[in-house]
Order: sequence, then structure tokens, then C-alpha cells
Amino acid sequence: MNTENGKRKPIGLAIVGCGTIGRVRAEFARDYPGVEWLGLCDINEKVGRKLADDTNADFFTTDYKELLARPEVTASIIATEENEHVGPILASVDGGHDMFIEKPLATNAADSARVLKAIEDAGLDAVIGYTQRFRRRFLVAKEKIRTGQLGDVTTVVTRAFMNRLVPIATVEKTEYRGILTPMVVSGTHSLDICMWLMEGKTPVEIYARSMDKALGASYGTKDATLGIFSFDDGTIWSMNISWALPTVWPGSVYSLEIGIVGTEGVLTIDDTHRDLVLASENAQPAGYTPDVKRNVDFLTSYPPGDVVFEQLWGPMREETNAWFGRVYTGLDTPHATVQDGHSNLLLTMAMDVSAKRKEPVPLPMSISEYEEL
Repeated sequence: MNTENGKRKPIGLAIVGCGTIGRVRAEFARDYPGVEWLGLCDINEKVGRKLADDTNADFFTTDYKELLARPEVTASIIATEENEHVGPILASVDGGHDMFIEKPLATNAADSARVLKAIEDAGLDAVIGYTQRFRRRFLVAKEKIRTGQLGDVTTVVTRAFMNRLVPIATVEKTEYRGILTPMVVSGTHSLDICMWLMEGKTPVEIYARSMDKALGASYGTKDATLGIFSFDDGTIWSMNISWALPTVWPGSVYSLEIGIVGTEGVLTIDDTHRDLVLASENAQPAGYTPDVKRNVDFLTSYPPGDVVFEQLWGPMREETNAWFGRVYTGLDTPHATVQDGHSNLLLTMAMDVSAKRKEPVPLPMSISEYEEL
């Protein structure tokens, strides 16, 4: 809890990174009554100042250290590119801020461990942006499992499909492409959901394989990774993601299927979005504008939500406003913790290590073992 005796804690909010997600969260901040001061930072001054104007921000700079050192700042959102999280996080730790960090904490295991330790040593409240946790279907699934309606979970199967627009856009922004794998960047979302649903179970081994025929030569990343996790209680989990589907694949981002079998029940989750399909000569995919003309779209498949009446509605609104409530009033929320975020990174990277070695990998691995990636 971040408040004492029900007293509210006004928020002086810093947002580092004014791209697509930073913009969404800044617009929610503008409308949240507990946010009394808003400061923004982006290395792209044009983009940052445009968002500052649109949200009537109190301060803008291109230097995150300048922003995070401001006395008005009590909380921060770190929404930079994946490879640029460490510096702003550590600056926020120095400032003693509550934090909302877009996943991952870092893109290598050693930095992630260093950042986690800094946050824990400072005793700060920090969460990771796993928006899927705030979707109604996954919250309901969590409740059914949490209350024992499946008995003891024994077997889980997860399949995630994505078209290649996401990996292409992700890796083109950086020269560090090899570590931005399908599991580390995108599979982590379905991994987080399944580990959350299986909360309390400890993985002890991963056996994985990867493929790179479609994206490897041109973009320096993998097409797909498939793996089987074994847990200390005998539970087994088959997890796979392919983010190399053709650009005409109509899902905006994720098409996900999960099957969970327990000793007393079974739960299946169809999150493929094929229940709401638009076919149109003038189709306009949500959240992005692909270079390829697409006439079919799986509606509601853009994870943050959908723009309706010029506002974003969906899980990212729920997630962001819940975090504001967490900071402002001490609201208890289902956000992923920084410990969850660090664990998720290590599990996704362990899949990549196993695929590279072409052999099973015992868990947990030492931090130094991840350096071979």
C-alpha cells in the first residue's frame, strides 16, 4: 500500500518515451484526477513536444535525467524502446519513484538482475506492463483456477500466432537484433499469462527449438520458438510462438489459444479473435497502418484496445488507470511485479538458450549462462 490511513497521494508523473504507448498512457494521465503534474521526455523533440502540447504537460525535455530529477516527480512510466530501459529505471530509483515499466526490465539477464536488485534495495513499488492481465477473460480464468475449480493443474498448452509486422517494426529500430527474439519481445506476454495462471508452480527444465527461415537473413531474428517446460511437481507446459506469419494475416497482433487441464477440470481459452471478422474494401486495421493492403481484419486483436469515438477503450485503459489508483489510493491491483518481469525474461531467454544448444536446459540457470545468446 502506498497510502497511510486512507490518505491519498497526489501524483507528479514523469513519462520517459513519447511513442505509441507513451502517448496512450500520457493521455490517460491527463484525464486522471490524481495526476497533479505531468512531465515528458523523448529524444525525438518533435514527437515529444507534440505530445506535451496535446496533453497540456507541465514540462518537456529530451534528457530523461533532467526530468527524473525534478522535485515534482513522485512516479514514473518508462516507455522507451526495449533496449533503453536501464538508465531511466535507475534514475527513477535514485528519485524514489513508484514505477510503471514497459516490459522488459532489460534485454539481458545481468542488467535485469541489477535493475531488480536496485528496486528491491530501495523498497520501491514497481510494476511491469503486461496488459493482457487486465482483459476480462484472463481475469475470469485466473479466478477459476485460483479458487480450485480445476483441481491441481497438470498440463498446459499455449499457441501464439502473429504476423511479421511486429518483429519487423521492432528490430528495425535497433542494431541489437539478435536478442530481440519472438519469445523475449512477444512470447513473454503469453508466458506471463500462463505463469500467472499457474502461480506457485516452479519450472525446473526447458527444452526448446527455434526456426529462422523467414526473418533470419533480412532481419536478424527468429521466426518461431517452441518449447516444453517441466515443473517441480510434474506439471508440463507446451509453449510456442510464431511471429513470422505473412503480413496479410488478419490478426492485428496476437492470436492466442490456451488449454489448461487439471485433476478436476479443464479450461480452454480461445483468444484468436476469429469471432469478430471484418471484410471490407476499406478495412483500417487498429493501432497501426501496414504497408500491405489488407481487406480482412480480426477485430479486437490489437492488445491495447480499440479506438472508439476518438478514445482508446480496452485493457490498456484498465491497466493504466488501475496503476494510477495503486499509486494514488493504495489500490490492490493484479499488475505484474518487477520480480515477475525478471522471472519472465529469464524464462524466455532460457528457451532461446535451449534452442541454441539443441538440448534441455535445467532451471534456474546462472546469470552468466545467458551471455551465450
